[in-house]
Amino acid sequence: MANTREAQRSTVPTVYVVDDDDGMRTALCTLLSTVGYHTAAFSRAQDFLQRFNPDDPGCLVLDIRMPEMSGLELQQQLNRMGSMLPVIFITGHGDVPMAVQAMKEGAFEFMQKPFRDQDLLDRINHALQHDAENRKTGARRAEILRRLESLTPRERQVMDLVVEGGANKVIAIDLGLSERTVEIHRAKVMEKMGARSVAHLVKMHLTLGDKTGQPP
Repeated sequence: MANTREAQRSTVPTVYVVDDDDGMRTALCTLLSTVGYHTAAFSRAQDFLQRFNPDDPGCLVLDIRMPEMSGLELQQQLNRMGSMLPVIFITGHGDVPMAVQAMKEGAFEFMQKPFRDQDLLDRINHALQHDAENRKTGARRAEILRRLESLTPRERQVMDLVVEGGANKVIAIDLGLSERTVEIHRAKVMEKMGARSVAHLVKMHLTLGDKTGQPP
């Protein structure tokens, strides 16, 4: 039962708040809880990192100036971890150059104090939507890669040529096979990849881009 509850919870987006200012942190969590967001608050970047699971959906509201580890340093650490979590920086008037640097390193947004509650809520909603879309895309790519890995080397050759628009007869000549053998391999490719049509197969191939695991 505990595992089931944990699995269910992991699908609920969490708005993480990392700010060493107790008053600001409490105010933000109160605001977010009032509109129904699941929140987790931390006064130190290190505490957040100990709790953070990159597989959990959500976004991060992050103060840019903090002792020990700054918001910018935390963002850099998340980047090294390959995190997709959207980061919304909260900045003071003197932090704009740091915020610009944060945006260059992939921050989703930054907000300068003081800001309207609704403006923050709008940005958080947008960040959560962005995170959800990124995770759907990642899951879709992972599933296509899993199917791709089920192909034999010959089926992979046939698939690559089918995607390039090759007819069975041409593929047979290129690979030194009979046309009937190509037809069998092609049918297997469509079945294993779960492709409804050649156009669907091409779309899956494009989704993977260069990360198809094709040997040089």
